[in-house]
Amino acid sequence: MLQLRYATPDLWTRAVMADFDRFLNDHASAENKAAGMAMSMVLHYRDKPDVVKTMLDLAIEEMSHFRDVVRLLHSRNMQLLPDERDEYVRALRAQVRTGKRDYFLDRLLLGAIIEARGVERFGLVATSLPKGELKAFYSRITASEARHYQLFLDLAHNYFPSPQVNERLDQLLDVEAAITARLPYLPRLH
Repeated sequence: MLQLRYATPDLWTRAVMADFDRFLNDHASAENKAAGMAMSMVLHYRDKPDVVKTMLDLAIEEMSHFRDVVRLLHSRNMQLLPDERDEYVRALRAQVRTGKRDYFLDRLLLGAIIEARGVERFGLVATSLPKGELKAFYSRITASEARHYQLFLDLAHNYFPSPQVNERLDQLLDVEAAITARLPYLPRLH
């Protein structure tokens, strides 16, 4: 398990539970953006068959999650709201280095970190929900996110020596912790 360096406090979970409809909309947006990121990697790394296959499968799964969250919204007589800017992802993307190999490694590692944060936060949501369909859904999403972050780490280790992967991951985990610690507690995934 990828060890994040900042544990989301209960204040975040309370904010989510207090406005779960808003959280659902943000969750839908996050799934859509994750599918788009995976497709971006397919097109950018078309010369790497393992990346193409892995990211295509990921994009399909993320779109399936998007569809499921939209269904949840509709079952609650809600519709999708316009996307809001994700300051967490923007701040992380600002850490991506230039240079073909550094850029590739950073994209893989940031993908892993973002998915790992999803594991933590969806797990908090699942734990906080009462027994029922919604709790089961968020438990499944949590397990799925755990598989996703491992995909990114496996790809990083396929293309780069482990010491290089581990050193850069160590740096990015510190940055991610600082970014996450300064975010307000809103009913959003990040």
